[in-house]
Formats: sequence, C-alpha cells, structure tokens
Amino acid sequence: MPWQRSTDDADAIETAVDESPSPEMTRKSAYTESKGRPTPKRREAERKRGPVAPPPQNRSEARARRKELRSTMSKEDRAQARAKQRDLRNEMRERRLAGDEEYLLPKDKGPVRRYARDLVDARRNFAGLFTPVALVFIVLVYGLPKLSGLVSIALLVFVLLVVADSVYLGRMVNRKVRERFPESTDGGFRLGWYAAARGLQMRRLRVPKPQVSHGEAG
Repeated sequence: MPWQRSTDDADAIETAVDESPSPEMTRKSAYTESKGRPTPKRREAERKRGPVAPPPQNRSEARARRKELRSTMSKEDRAQARAKQRDLRNEMRERRLAGDEEYLLPKDKGPVRRYARDLVDARRNFAGLFTPVALVFIVLVYGLPKLSGLVSIALLVFVLLVVADSVYLGRMVNRKVRERFPESTDGGFRLGWYAAARGLQMRRLRVPKPQVSHGEAG
C-alpha cells in the first residue's frame, strides 16, 4: 500500500542511522581533548617559580648580593660575567660620549641642556684655558721661587679673567635659551652654572663630546 513502507526502505533508514557519526565522535573532531586540569594563571605560574627578591636598597646590599652570586659561579662563569659587564660599561660610555639621550646623566638630558652645550662648544672660551695655564703657574711658583710674587699676581689676574668669562658665558646661555625655549623652566643660576662648568673643561675632555664646531651659529 502507498502508506506502508517497504522492507527495503526500512533497511535503508536503519543503515543511514547506523552510519551517522555519534555525538562523542562529533565532539572529538570539533574540540581538542582536554588536558584534565585547568590552565594555570600567570600569578600561579610565577608563584611556583618562587618569590622574586626585591631590588637592593643600597650599595652595600647590592655588593653583598653580587658576592653571594659569585660564590655560586664557576671560574669560567665569573670571567664571562666580568667580560659582559666590561662590554656593557664600554657601550654605555660610548653612547654617553656620543650624546645618546637614553644614556646621559640626568643633568645632561633634555633639549635645553643640549642647546646649552652646543652654545658653549661653539664658542672659544677663555675659561677653557684654566686647567693647563693653572698647572703652568704652579710649576713656575715652585720652580722660580724668586719670582713667586709676580707669578702669584699673574695667577690672580688670570683667575679673575676666568671668572668674568664664566659669568658672561652663563648669562649669554640663559639669554639665548629664553629666546629659543620661552616656556622652559630650566634656566637661571643652575643653567648658568652648567654652562660655566662645561666651559671650564678642556674641549677634548667634555662629556658628552661636542657636537658642533667652533664658530657654528647656535
């Protein structure tokens, strides 16, 4: 009869049901098998590695930690650590000499301080002769005791000239910095002293190294 299914149709339906994937097989193909435990959080993982020692509070504590660390290292490891530290110090020194902002001391950082250094380095400062000339005067005082009075007077005059040149340099730097950076709070006596101290140094000994030539406009 039309409303009755034949035996062949019933067998086909049962075969299709048997061959369809089971829920368990579908879940395995769609999902990765669980590890059986929850993934540890970051804090739990860090806690398992052990507590992290706080940074040293002073130099003596840092020195004690370095000594304790060296006691657990072999001779070859200590040599490699010293070589690595030496290379790191040399690299930091080279970058500081080159004026790399990241490696400069706090007193040298910032566009204002960089501009002040350029002003000092572009000028032939009389104060820069202080160190070599003072050494010459000292030698003359001890080498020519009969002329020590005249040498002392000449040294005093030279020191007064150095002071006058340093004062002029500090004021000049402050004036030009106010013109270039009108909103900057870095100025006054501190900036003038910074410029004068750099002017007192011999050009080849200045840190960072001069980035401008003599006579270059600031």
